Amino acid sequence: MFGSHFYHEKTRKAVAIFGRLFNNVYIIRKNASGAVISQIKLPLAYAPKSRYIDRIRENPELSTDEDVAIKLPRASFEISNFSYDTTRQLTKLSNFSKPGSIGSKRTKMYSPVPYNLGFTLNIYAKSHDDALQVVEQILPTFNPQYTVTIKPFADKYPDFVEDIPIIIQQVSFADDYDGSLQQRRTIIYTLEFEMKLQYYGSLDAESAIIREANADIFFDSTNLADSDKRVERLSVTPDPLNVNPDSDYGFNTTII
Repeated sequence: MFGSHFYHEKTRKAVAIFGRLFNNVYIIRKNASGAVISQIKLPLAYAPKSRYIDRIRENPELSTDEDVAIKLPRASFEISNFSYDTTRQLTKLSNFSKPGSIGSKRTKMYSPVPYNLGFTLNIYAKSHDDALQVVEQILPTFNPQYTVTIKPFADKYPDFVEDIPIIIQQVSFADDYDGSLQQRRTIIYTLEFEMKLQYYGSLDAESAIIREANADIFFDSTNLADSDKRVERLSVTPDPLNVNPDSDYGFNTTII
């Protein structure tokens, strides 16, 4: 529909980056004397909040072994929204160039399209101490922004890097301790984040490198039948003419 097929996996990489930020969080439990009695690595998964709440509130059936209540603490995250970011939009005709397959060619990609990708991180726990341990390990990292540097096109352009800011927007919590005695108590902390992404178009289009620039100077004689006569042409070419973009070269100027 729009030309050649391309897929940079930008959203998929964004999900992997966000999940990697929180895949090494631990909860430590101590006894009355302050000695550590257990250490738990917080399980993390990409899943909607509603699905996890249903799993948490399931009653286990020990006789049939069909329903198993989920263990806490646990965390999940999901994409919450996409939004176009007008504050980061560049000129549509601006582009980035890289050397092509041969010296006389270049690969050109136009300026990316800026989007804000919203993420929601949910932390589930049975006690406030477990939940607060997780929250206090996350909040100091975002002040309120944490920037990750990635290589979006590592296979083709390993030197091309991109900074992705991740901004924490809101922190809230809920506690269902007012429920029935048969209902499990679940404390849920919800953290809202915004990731600033850039979406790129196709990178495969190659075009010839400009090796000559001409500027014509005209004499404005509007009262004559053949007005705007050319009186001079200024031509600029690289020296040598077959130079590569990364080489050291000068320019030849010819006036006709």
